[in-house]
Parts: sequence; C-alpha cells; structure tokens
Amino acid sequence: QARLVESGGGLVQAGGSLRLSCAASGRTFSSYTMAWFRQAPGKERQFVTAITWSTGITYYADSVKGRFTISRDNAKTTVYLQMNSLKPEDTAVYYCAAKYSGSSSSPQDYNYWGQGTQVTVSS
Repeated sequence: QARLVESGGGLVQAGGSLRLSCAASGRTFSSYTMAWFRQAPGKERQFVTAITWSTGITYYADSVKGRFTISRDNAKTTVYLQMNSLKPEDTAVYYCAAKYSGSSSSPQDYNYWGQGTQVTVSS
C-alpha cells in the first residue's frame, strides 16, 4: 500500500522560507508524478507544483513560480518543496500526492495522498 507522509510545515513570517518533505513508501514511484496541492479554509484544493519522478520535469502554478521549487531525492524516495518569499496568501494545508504516469493539475487525477501539513504565514 502506497504511503505519503508530509513534514516540515509551521509558522513563518512573510518573506520567510520553509521546506516541506514528502516521504513516499509502499511501492516503486519511478513511473509516478508527485505533486503538492494546498487547501485554505473554505477554498478548493489548489495545484501548487508537480515533478515527474523519472525525468525530473517540473510544473508550477503561476502563483508560486519563482518562489517555490520542487525536487526529489531518488535514494530517499522523498519529494521536497522549498518555499521562499512566503506570503500570507500561501497559508494553507499542504498535501503531497502521487499519480501514475503523466502530469495533471487536477486533484481528482491523483491516486495517493498524504495527511497534509499546515503552513501559516503571518503578515
């Protein structure tokens, strides 16, 4: 059974940085696309970024381009989200997700989800 476990969330001031981690286990993810989504209170789950595990090709939402970076560590089967220049509007629960083959920005296309980690950016 695939399992995704996020960590690294917390409280940070505007302009600060955080790094989220997503530890993947339970299956071979080499053919998967790994993504980060976020959900603020009262809002729909929103695509943030994704990376194709095999090729390292990355995709970003316009709202985070130039500030966030997704990466993966094959040896540790861990995906990271480096978040810089954080803004109060980045406040949300951040979820790691995985889908088999191909990229997508739609949460409905993802098969596996972590439990989420809270990121709060104060102004």
